[in-house]
Amino acid sequence: MAKSPKILILNGPNLNMLGVRETAIYGSNTLADIERMCTRRGKELSLAVDFRQSNLEGELVTWVQQARTNAAGIVINPGAYGHTSIALLDALRMADKPVIELHLSNIHRREAFRHHTYTSQAATGIICGLGAHGYVLAVEAMAELTSKKDRA
Repeated sequence: MAKSPKILILNGPNLNMLGVRETAIYGSNTLADIERMCTRRGKELSLAVDFRQSNLEGELVTWVQQARTNAAGIVINPGAYGHTSIALLDALRMADKPVIELHLSNIHRREAFRHHTYTSQAATGIICGLGAHGYVLAVEAMAELTSKKDRA
């Protein structure tokens, strides 16, 4: 039986506090709830999901670098690092994989400093403002993107 393609879902700083942190903005789902949703949808789409979170920029960069050889695509909610991290942008560009950038809130309806993300420059597509459901949509989009790459 063929091995399911693996997608890496990365979550940046403070996302470990979902369900507690500013629920009016980020919703009441915990990161564990979102991981279960992604894993379930991934199985339905024949994708293996590797779901991770770190508050450390360097750790996220290392995981993106490793994805070059061990993942078919990357979904990333970079959190605040999206607005500040050129290192993360560079790693995503080097990954040579489909990348979907994801934000729970609509960053364009928030403070001006949140309107720009460096990481979006490396993204194949961006999902924002759809809460936890955005992760499910990202898994679905990644299934399509990785199957196109397989057919190419």
